[in-house]
Amino acid sequence: MDDIVVIGAGQAGASLVARLRKQGFAGKITLIGEEPALPYERPPLSKAYLLGDSEKERLYLRPASFYQENDIEVLTGLHVDTIDRTDRVVIAGDRKIPYGQLALTTGSIPRRLPAAIGGDLGNVFTVRTLADVDAMAPTFREGARCLVVGGGYIGLEAAAVARKSGMEVTVVEMADRILQRVASPETSDYFRKLHRDHGVDIREGVGLQKLTGDAEVRSAILSHGEELPVDVVVVGIGIAPATALAEACELEIENGIRTDARGRTSDEHIWSAGDCASFPYKGQRIRLESVQNAIDQAECVAENMLGADKDYIPYPWFWSDQYDCKLQIAGLSTGYDRIITRGEGANISFWYFKGDQFLAVDAMNDARSYMVGKRLLEMGKTPDPDAIADPETELKTLLRG
Repeated sequence: MDDIVVIGAGQAGASLVARLRKQGFAGKITLIGEEPALPYERPPLSKAYLLGDSEKERLYLRPASFYQENDIEVLTGLHVDTIDRTDRVVIAGDRKIPYGQLALTTGSIPRRLPAAIGGDLGNVFTVRTLADVDAMAPTFREGARCLVVGGGYIGLEAAAVARKSGMEVTVVEMADRILQRVASPETSDYFRKLHRDHGVDIREGVGLQKLTGDAEVRSAILSHGEELPVDVVVVGIGIAPATALAEACELEIENGIRTDARGRTSDEHIWSAGDCASFPYKGQRIRLESVQNAIDQAECVAENMLGADKDYIPYPWFWSDQYDCKLQIAGLSTGYDRIITRGEGANISFWYFKGDQFLAVDAMNDARSYMVGKRLLEMGKTPDPDAIADPETELKTLLRG
């Protein structure tokens, strides 16, 4: 039996099934999604879509005709109950879907506030799905008071949209600074200033004690006892890999669904890619939460399912849009010990080094630094830090050095 079933109809799942057909796989392909919609882009949800600047149809990665023309069966709105690894069958309600090979691209789930502190009150939202944002959008109205819990990129993007919508916005971040987990103090400083210049009240080193209200949220009590009146709460405290299905069928779990360098899980017939999958990388085990990883890893896994036997080597990139700032990130900054700054003001970039090794770049309204930094990482080259800092340096020359 050469049927391939893919569970998880997000960016990774859609990329995987498209790659299977492009590589010439002629067997049956079934893509199963729990949401009622066809696979769609998630990044615009907290930006253009929430602002009302993008139509729902523009979010879809491919039209329905693509799946029909490529003979890919897409089952939307279907919850998978379990996987029978012995008989190789996916069980969803009264449906039994056999597979020869299976791919888990189940993505991630947002961390929510506990019900005990008001997480289940009305007008308390996470930003992950179309349904989340469709429910949230009507509450984003001029004059409403919005509390954003969490100063990561998702929270800051939501804060920017709320301010553009004319709302009063407060961001609370329990860590010492916003973006502490993912960026340098320099990048944190840049975005703190950006948001404060747009009228956002940024509170760092401050947690949420609880939310109060009857059916809907009415106030937030912060960790130091202050009570804020609020109409809307956006929770951006991170995501967790969606591993429940993998755990239930006893696949190995390690910071997500554990895979080898080619995307195979502890079951030789089951593969995984995207937010939910962890894999070996430079002597570590990592899991990447990005569009780049969802696409590239899924395409690599698709080829390996067909016998390519090649390791997945990521070249990570990320982005975030806030107000008139476009942040572009290339590489992974983990373990950096030095920052080199290029530019100033609104157009600036921060280059991360560990010893003599170039790791990553954060580029704010500086597409050239991003593109050159990304290319340097792909080439395995480390540029001269003094040359980067010198505004007279033509960055493209670093590619020839």
